[in-house]
Amino acid sequence: MPQKIRNARLKVIEKALKFAVPKLKELSHIVDSGEGGVPHWEAVYEHWRPHGAKQRERDFSDGTLRLIGLFWCLLESDSLLLLEEPELSLNAAIVCKLPALMHRSMRKRKRQVLVSTHSTDLLSDKGIAPEEVLLLRPDREGTTVQSAAAQKDIIALLDNGMSIGEATIPITSPKDVFKLELEFS
Repeated sequence: MPQKIRNARLKVIEKALKFAVPKLKELSHIVDSGEGGVPHWEAVYEHWRPHGAKQRERDFSDGTLRLIGLFWCLLESDSLLLLEEPELSLNAAIVCKLPALMHRSMRKRKRQVLVSTHSTDLLSDKGIAPEEVLLLRPDREGTTVQSAAAQKDIIALLDNGMSIGEATIPITSPKDVFKLELEFS
């Protein structure tokens, strides 16, 4: 990737990460010296030392790595993007902000983003319309796909102030999940 594009994306990611990763001061791309230098992400964190503490990607938390990857993908192109459970390893407060962030990214790049999730937090954004949510349910012959907008019980719950996550996640939970703790011994 051209250095100019990489650095521009990195600045956008760094700016956003500062709100999500405590004490993050700077994120940069570096290359090891020597033959075939290996590229790395390096972060500087505010620290009691005057110049801060540096970490490379091998030391980043799973959540920080996931956010960098997610932000990079959202900045990448205008092609279809499939995100499977983007909420994993992330703080619930961050997860709640992802739908608006994805929407803003989609609008700028005119791209479609498909997200699979079991997260009520991810689906807590009141801006998510029932027409944007598809429910996948196991059936005798495989899996059925139903629009949340076509479900009168979901629409009634939304009309009474629930988020799309509160209205749909319980419906998609396994029928006998309460027996799980009883049967595991």
